[in-house]
Amino acid sequence: MPTYLSPGVYIEERDGGTRPIEAVGTAVAAFVGFTEKAEELNDGETTSLLSRPIAVTNWTQYTDKFGGFVEGAYLPYAVYGYFLNGGSRAYVVSVKTLGAPSGAGAATPAVATLPARSEAGPDTLELTAKAGGPAGNSIKVTVREPADEGETFTLIIESPEGTETFPDLTLGRGDQNVETVVNTRSRFVTLRVLRAQGTLAERRPKAGEYTLAGGQIETEALTVADYRGEVAERTGIGGLTPVDDVTMVAVPDLMQSYQSGEMSLQDVQAVQQALYEHCEQAKYCFAILDSPPDLSPQDALAWRMSANYDTKYAALYYPWIETADMVKGRGTVRIPPSGHVAGVYARSDAERGVHKAPANEVVRGATGLPIQLTRGEQDSLNPVGVNCIRSFPGRGIRIWGARTLSSDPAWRYINVRRLFNMVEESIERGTQWVVFEPNDPDLWARVRRDVSAFLRTVWTSGALFGVTPNEAFYVKCDEELNPPEVRDLGQLIIEIGIAPVKPAEFVIFRISQWAGPSAA
Repeated sequence: MPTYLSPGVYIEERDGGTRPIEAVGTAVAAFVGFTEKAEELNDGETTSLLSRPIAVTNWTQYTDKFGGFVEGAYLPYAVYGYFLNGGSRAYVVSVKTLGAPSGAGAATPAVATLPARSEAGPDTLELTAKAGGPAGNSIKVTVREPADEGETFTLIIESPEGTETFPDLTLGRGDQNVETVVNTRSRFVTLRVLRAQGTLAERRPKAGEYTLAGGQIETEALTVADYRGEVAERTGIGGLTPVDDVTMVAVPDLMQSYQSGEMSLQDVQAVQQALYEHCEQAKYCFAILDSPPDLSPQDALAWRMSANYDTKYAALYYPWIETADMVKGRGTVRIPPSGHVAGVYARSDAERGVHKAPANEVVRGATGLPIQLTRGEQDSLNPVGVNCIRSFPGRGIRIWGARTLSSDPAWRYINVRRLFNMVEESIERGTQWVVFEPNDPDLWARVRRDVSAFLRTVWTSGALFGVTPNEAFYVKCDEELNPPEVRDLGQLIIEIGIAPVKPAEFVIFRISQWAGPSAA
């Protein structure tokens, strides 16, 4: 209490209003995997971003720090699909770089050898990408023959950075010698003429299209520990622990490690388990898991049963999706769906709210599926928590499942778990002012008032079941919960109950024949 010693008028400010609780964000994803590079330029100096969680809010920011699409990495596709489907903020943890010679190892350039026109002749030309690593794997070479049977030919070199055309080339000496012309003028490749027997016309390269291959970065194989990382060192999955606003986590390149032979299926399970255990410890995060590639429905069921996951903090999606091949610039490529699914989560949250199940939603950017599932096949997958992605004629490719990997029926649905995540984190952040306040009935009433006001806004958004607020939730904080022995321990106990809405997973119309109204 202030002390008044002199007569006069005194003004006191009293905090008597409510302390509104604001709903936290629910759609911030984190991706762990491989990138083309992991560095940024500050004041002329290059800073490594490897294994550190870095925030990006759009695709341009991502490419500035981590490069673009690169062969051997699914993470760029995941981040691109996330923003394409409605994501607005993400964290990227690059555990390996694939596109720059300054990465963890030496760069091997992509190479193509061109056969001679004569069927009996050996290879005649060898082209090598000037850029080391997988970037050269996107270069295509086209050989065109002349109209006559002469010795000249045209060489067309196509790269994502442009196209070069070299007409009237020859294996003979002179200004149009193929080795001299290409090595002097090409920005993308170097060329070597292989020694062979025969005339110049016979040794001329055979008409057709050829693609350079074999470009890669020699790096050390990743281990389970590399993916898990360390909280203290802020690396890998562990590096996400201090990042409070992450609500979704995916590791798309875990499947790249499996496909390249770096990891076994048991290792994949160990990393996925570490991922959802991170979410369990973080409390307000949710893991999006990919199934292994090229599984039949029966194999997917066997994988789910062998993995033996049981968690309310993760969901599993099957099968992979097909999307445009952004590395080669043509055709399609199969990728894990987790990045696109995370974007669907974000879009559903923004358009409807976190209480809406992120299912029956179109997967933007998906051009096809490796397998068309039937209802009978999904009948065996859905009950064990495998969320299927299906194609419906005239309705596009949609997520057709909304289950967690929990055996507890109370936490069967993704939207229920994520709704509780939002409510719990919002209340935790919005009631920090209560700490060290006098633990008396006045404080109890203020807490009840503020929490009830917040839950009323959640109810009006359609997230809770009930015609009235009393049917949708309750907040209890009184002497029964806080007797003297509890207060003596410095504790304040508040009991909250909410009735979340559940998705209409099975819509059943009961139809029968009706004779019509009987005559009077």
